[in-house]
Amino acid sequence: MSSPATPKMVRGYEVVIGIETHVQLSTQSKIFSGASTQFGAAPNTQACPVDMALPGTLPVMNKGAVERAIAFGLSVGSHIAPRSIFARKNYFYPDLPKGYQISQYEIPVVQGGSVSFFVGDTPHTVRLVRAHLEEDAGKSLHDDFSGFNGEKSSGIDLNRAGTPLIEIVTEPDIRTSAEAAEYARALHTLVVWLGICDGNMQEGSFRCDVNVSVRKPGAPLGTRREIKNLNSFKHIVQAADYEINWQIDEIEDGRAIQQATVLFNPDTGETRAMRSKEDAHDYRYFPDPDLPPLVIAPEWVERVRAQMPELPRVMAERFVRDFGLPEYDATMMTQSKAFGAFFEAAAQACGSPKLVSNWLMGEVSRRLNAAEQGIEQSPVSAELLAAMISRIADGTISNNGAKQVFDALWNGEGGGDAQARVDAVIEAKGLKQMSDTGELDQILDDILAANAKSVEEFRAGKEKAFNALVGQAMKATKGKANPATVNELLKKKLAG
Repeated sequence: MSSPATPKMVRGYEVVIGIETHVQLSTQSKIFSGASTQFGAAPNTQACPVDMALPGTLPVMNKGAVERAIAFGLSVGSHIAPRSIFARKNYFYPDLPKGYQISQYEIPVVQGGSVSFFVGDTPHTVRLVRAHLEEDAGKSLHDDFSGFNGEKSSGIDLNRAGTPLIEIVTEPDIRTSAEAAEYARALHTLVVWLGICDGNMQEGSFRCDVNVSVRKPGAPLGTRREIKNLNSFKHIVQAADYEINWQIDEIEDGRAIQQATVLFNPDTGETRAMRSKEDAHDYRYFPDPDLPPLVIAPEWVERVRAQMPELPRVMAERFVRDFGLPEYDATMMTQSKAFGAFFEAAAQACGSPKLVSNWLMGEVSRRLNAAEQGIEQSPVSAELLAAMISRIADGTISNNGAKQVFDALWNGEGGGDAQARVDAVIEAKGLKQMSDTGELDQILDDILAANAKSVEEFRAGKEKAFNALVGQAMKATKGKANPATVNELLKKKLAG
């Protein structure tokens, strides 16, 4: 894996990026109360006295939230703290009813670990500092919100207040916007795979704060600006790229970068400062007196470990070992549980795992992405894909013919079981390759007789002449000849 110190320059500057990701945990109730976490309810209908900080209320820890944090820590090779502390993070904001947020500071529940991923076919690893449990704040409503007497107004919805989160913090190991997006994508895959988060970025279940700074090579770390609440991988790239170039422009114009929290506007593609960035001491952290230390016994950790699914990296290692896939292919095959299951079913059915991964990374993914669908919605099932690939492997159809078969299958043509359906499409479209050597013998004899010059050039050492003869054979058979068979027969005839 690449070192986090590997320099990647933008206009003569090194970019340094760290990411804080807020992952909403998939519990049915909030982290310190029994109120529902279901999305989409009318404002303030899922905020109980604890969430609203009414006098006399006390928080009670949600066991399910702790178990999800443990599962995440185990999945990334972290240390699970046997004893962690909840703290009050003090700040004033209208959507924070208590005037403080219950979080973790000095002793978080998850410490260290790493996330590995690919950018293109280059592997990377990002180290994690921590992942701590905390409650979410409420939400301020401004757009088209009608207050008293129908006048335009702002309102506060406390439905999200108290929603359980883990905040996952990286070391400043990321050096490009593409790395930032791929790290976030890998993390998103992992938390959804574990079942600890639904991953719905539009609903705010997975939000990234991207810290960006730039520096000249060898210089100390630059002043960072934090881009808040990015909820798409595309926006991570756009926001980071804009911020990188903005900071370089400021420095080149002789202005110092001021630490700040900024927002990204996807309509303009620009970031703008929201407020000066706070440091930890500004929040006046202190242990929450209403919550005892969180004690996690080794037996609890082992119970969580026993209930965890096969992890993406473990499945990828198995695909390398059992199917002979390259590491990159294996990682792409484990982009989701459903994708991994689809690949495994198809590979076992046809016995050509590399061809399966090629098709899944290529035509299948291209069409699913265009339709904004997941592998679960693929019109071509694992069995159908395997049946088609088996006809490529046995020489019945060419790669070009396979594309036509795949198109027909995607559009629902053919009937019967998987193999019968594939064979029916091949027959109906006349795509079966000509592999009969007796039939090809005469065609090739005629081509050699009609192309004496190319024959002489080949025997004189010109390889291009051979390709020309193969082309003539494919033309004569209207592309139906098996190229491997044509090559083999031609070489024998030319050597005679």
